[in-house]
Amino acid sequence: MPLLPGAEPFRRDGGEVGVLVCHGFTGSPQSVRPWAEYLADRGLSVALPLLPGHGTRWQDMQVTTWQDWYAEVDRELRALTERCSRVFVCGLSMGGALALRLAAKHGDAISGVAVVNPANRVHDAAAPLLPVLRHVVRTTKGVTSDIAKPGAQEVGYDRVPLHAAYSVRRFFRQVDSELPCVTQPLLVMTSPQDHVVPPADSERILSRVSSTDVRHKLLERSYHVATLDHDAEQIFEDTFAFIARLAPEARTGTAREGTAASGGA
Repeated sequence: MPLLPGAEPFRRDGGEVGVLVCHGFTGSPQSVRPWAEYLADRGLSVALPLLPGHGTRWQDMQVTTWQDWYAEVDRELRALTERCSRVFVCGLSMGGALALRLAAKHGDAISGVAVVNPANRVHDAAAPLLPVLRHVVRTTKGVTSDIAKPGAQEVGYDRVPLHAAYSVRRFFRQVDSELPCVTQPLLVMTSPQDHVVPPADSERILSRVSSTDVRHKLLERSYHVATLDHDAEQIFEDTFAFIARLAPEARTGTAREGTAASGGA
């Protein structure tokens, strides 16, 4: 099945500091690619995978589960740790939840976590009905392109398959139970005006992690997909500063022009 334009994964080898970037539920690498490219342009080794079932058509997502999505980012993380001395994980929305679970599971192998509008639960009023409803109704309306910036668009599905919605709800519960195992330095960036993931999710995450080095920044001018919105540049700068503070060798990395490479899903 052909990929949607911009949904291609992104990888670039750079220095000894690596970064894994995770996109969100029903979205694609396009929503966080500028984030990944910014970090790669500063000499970091960056991996941005396409999650299974994403980036093509919603029917492909209908037959995947959170275990498939997590397995993909876990593989990418292991590959980064093999070639980098320090590794950080970043994520948007559900990608933030994926990043937090990686941190909970991999411990000292991860040097820090940076997340934007991380999701912690499914807030739709029908969520409690998903165990039954998913067998009766195939999809509901999509959640992509919640962006304040005029003309900016997110590449993703305009429908949410309910089997996948049921799985992501179970995933959020799993991650919530594991948040006390997150001990790494943490940067949380939250949009007060988010029509997909309310700021309460960030607050819940901040209240449950065991991290002592925690920074929380507000993205006052952006909606949910803040990595494509008015505050995008601030997100990128703050993320690199966060990484460079914890891994000073990141500042000595030399950007490699012309080395961007997209691989298959």
